[in-house]
Amino acid sequence: MFPILLLMFITVPVIEIALFIQVGGVLGLWPTVALILLTAVVGASLVRSQGLQTLLTVQQRLHQGELPAQQIIEGVMLAVAGVLLLTPGFMTDAMGMAVLLPWRVRGWQSS
Repeated sequence: MFPILLLMFITVPVIEIALFIQVGGVLGLWPTVALILLTAVVGASLVRSQGLQTLLTVQQRLHQGELPAQQIIEGVMLAVAGVLLLTPGFMTDAMGMAVLLPWRVRGWQSS
């Protein structure tokens, strides 16, 4: 497990720096910085709104006497998405948005 984490802590920043350089070369410094800040704000607001919705659904399920297993998984995924979206970088933002998207898997639907 440690070698995988070490590899991630080395490769992710290197990829993010390369993407910053590429995007900065195309857009310029300040538009790139603004884009990074914009994605952080939009991501945080999306995570907040979906988190509140998940919390309300958990409360409804508990009130009905049901186990909110799916909502607990969604809550964990929202936390992961929040960390990815608040981490500065384009790759982590893309990964965070991918986690937020409602996946339609055979036999399981996200609400």
